[in-house]
Amino acid sequence: MRSRYTAYTLQCEDYLLATWHSSTRPSALGLAEDTQTKWLGLEVKSQQQDVDHAIVEFVARYKVNGRAHRLHETSRFVCEDGRWFYVDGDVD
Repeated sequence: MRSRYTAYTLQCEDYLLATWHSSTRPSALGLAEDTQTKWLGLEVKSQQQDVDHAIVEFVARYKVNGRAHRLHETSRFVCEDGRWFYVDGDVD
């Protein structure tokens, strides 16, 4: 989760797509066009994990054009061949 947040802050679209599960991965994210978002912080609220699955609840804070926003999401991850992949999430 933290590495994906960092990838968003650095606009590392290749990393984000590589860590997105193939069953739900978009073809592109368009991060290069997003010059307005300034990421401010990540708070992991809770996590549940077994050998092959994880659920992470987090709040990411950011600003767009000087206005503050929060992304509160519960994300699902799956582990395949020793690598974790983001599957999807529910935004609160």
